[in-house]
Amino acid sequence: MASVSTSEFWTDLYARGGDGWELRQPAPPLVEFVARTPPPAPGRVAVPGCGRGHDVRHLARHGYAAVGFDFSAAAIAEARALAKADGVPAEFVERDIFTLGRDYERAFDGVWEYTCFCAIDPRRRAEYVQTMGTIIKPGGWLLACFFPMRRRAAGPPFPVAEREVRRLFASRFRFERAYLPRSVRLRQGQEWIVLLRRTNAPA
Repeated sequence: MASVSTSEFWTDLYARGGDGWELRQPAPPLVEFVARTPPPAPGRVAVPGCGRGHDVRHLARHGYAAVGFDFSAAAIAEARALAKADGVPAEFVERDIFTLGRDYERAFDGVWEYTCFCAIDPRRRAEYVQTMGTIIKPGGWLLACFFPMRRRAAGPPFPVAEREVRRLFASRFRFERAYLPRSVRLRQGQEWIVLLRRTNAPA
């Protein structure tokens, strides 16, 4: 069986309907944040592990230059088709997110993270933080909704702990806000949203 670090793993899940993370709508925590406390300037935003791009399209509708990245060719094809059908100017790129630093250094004003951090191999989480620190401009923001915040069956999604998040991100980000968001029913009480600010520490 392919590992979570290969595109084949995710493409296979899409092909056999194993995409249980699919909400068929923008994530409620993102919708709530954009409506109530959006970053001061929309700017260019990356969405790693974007799937079918519902969150990317939502950001684009609200004035953000949104770029969605996903490992799966199937996901990117569907995301592009949905954006075209909706007439939304969103960009989608088929890409291993761990390679983004090569071509997108300091390219983004912000990042929206949801169900990507919990989907990667947990041993690569420090590498994920390093990558985000590389592609976000100093002073830029990272809005992350971490899930699942408690133990469950073997992943993905792999469980996330608040202590781990604080330890990993402290090297390159400053914590500005953290709270429990409005979630879909099955994820209520399992999500934790954090707004981080990129420091000037070396990426």
